[in-house]
This record gives sequence, C-alpha cells and structure tokens, in this order.
Amino acid sequence: MSTPHPIPSFNLFGETTVFPDVVHCEQFFDRAAQHGWTITPHRHDQMAQLFVMGAGSAEVSVDGASQRLTSGHFLFLPPHVVHGFVFAKGSHGVVISFPTSVFLGLAGEGGQITKALSRPFLGATTEALGALTTVLARLFAERGGFRAQSLVSTAQAMLSLVAEHSPVDLSEGADDRLKRLDALIAQHMAEGWSARDYADALSVTTGHLSRLCRAATGQGASSYIETAIMAEARRLLAFTRLQVAEVGYRLGFSDPSYFSKRFKAKEGMTPVAYKARFAPEA
Repeated sequence: MSTPHPIPSFNLFGETTVFPDVVHCEQFFDRAAQHGWTITPHRHDQMAQLFVMGAGSAEVSVDGASQRLTSGHFLFLPPHVVHGFVFAKGSHGVVISFPTSVFLGLAGEGGQITKALSRPFLGATTEALGALTTVLARLFAERGGFRAQSLVSTAQAMLSLVAEHSPVDLSEGADDRLKRLDALIAQHMAEGWSARDYADALSVTTGHLSRLCRAATGQGASSYIETAIMAEARRLLAFTRLQVAEVGYRLGFSDPSYFSKRFKAKEGMTPVAYKARFAPEA
C-alpha cells in the first residue's frame, strides 16, 4: 500500500526557504496568475495570512469547508489551517503574510487577542482596515531605515482590527489563572522557571496548566511559556543594542548557544540574523 502524500507546508506558497521578510505583502496576481488563478491546498505552520479582496472573487477551501471571498471582504487564516483558492480570473486584492513572531507578539493578558485570531473567518473590510492595507503595501515597497519597525507596528494594528470581527466567544473558557500566568512569566522569565514551577505557583498540576493554555491559545504550557519568552527576545533583539548573549542571559539562558538553538527552532533563523533585520541601513 502506498503512503499518501502529506499536505504541503510552505512559508509563502511554493516556497520552503526561511520567511523572506518581517512581513510579506503581494498582489493576488503576483502569485495566483502564475498558477492559472488556482492555488492548490496547502498550509503554513509559521505564519498567518490576511486576504483582502478589492475586486473579483474566489472560491476558498478552508480545512475542507467551502467559502466564498468577494469584493469588499477579507479572509483571515491562522497558522496550520489547510487552504486553497480558485480565483476569478483578473481578481484584484492583497495578501499579507504575518510570521508567528509578529502574530504571537500581539498576545496580551490571558491571550485574548490570539484566541480571537485562533480560527479562520471572513469579514467586511472596514475603511480603517482598507487604509492600513494601503499603508502596509507602501511600507513594504519602501526601503527606509526603520522599515522593519514600521511594518511590524502596522501589521499588528491590522491584526487588531481584524480581531474585532472574530466570531470566537472570548468569554468561553476564560480563566483568571492564565492572566496570573502571564504576570508570573513576565516576573520570572529571567530565572528560567519550568512549566512545573509556574504550575506550583498557581497551585495547579502541570497537566491542568497545559489544558488552560491549550484552551486559550492551542499551545501546551511549555510551548506557551517559551512563546512568551521568545516574544520578549524578539523585542530585545529588535529594539535594543544588547548583544545576543546578553539577551539570552536576561531571559534565563545560561548557555548562549542553547538560547540560539531554541530561538532558531521557534523563528527559523538565528538571533544574530533576526537582529540584523532591524539594523538601520547605512
């Protein structure tokens, strides 16, 4: 018996190299037209995407369910969702791809915004979202000294607006202990606490803590904690002059090489390479 082919997993469609930028923006025709206006089913494990339809339409398959994206609407797709498109020829619109470093960097107390963006959904493109789409496309094409920072902040503003349209019930499964966990992580991340240490501080088992984290964000406790730590690592690497080793020390890593290994596992690149993206151009 032959083994079925796995569902392709890409960074950008058809590409398996490291994500090419801090955020990526392209017109539908940049890629869809090259493939006969049909994008076969695939998924992205390290990024979310936003499709903003200006004119035209597309038949969309999202985890096997059929949907229709029409003019004046957007489609949000979180990581891991299997999706494919059949665009009406000549459709006009923009697709913006957000690496997990940008997407998960939005996490606030209790992970509410990441919970709102945990499922795929369609929505009407508001005037504000349309305006930010235009701004981001322009920033993406430019090469200013602080381009990366401008792209990240604009992308996160867009995701926040998109989250306002989420059909996810944010009251469902809400638990004050997750807010307390966020506060504990911020307080103790430099001490290298394990999931068990945080569970003990919250008077729950590690298994129960993982269930709380997974219900809110889809991640187990250890992954949730590491995601929060790496989000802080990204901020320190991007917006301070700290050396990579010092960033690792501040986040509880006594071994700089292990910090680099874990950062690369999460981000797909070394901390040195990530920091270089934010260096002002000469």
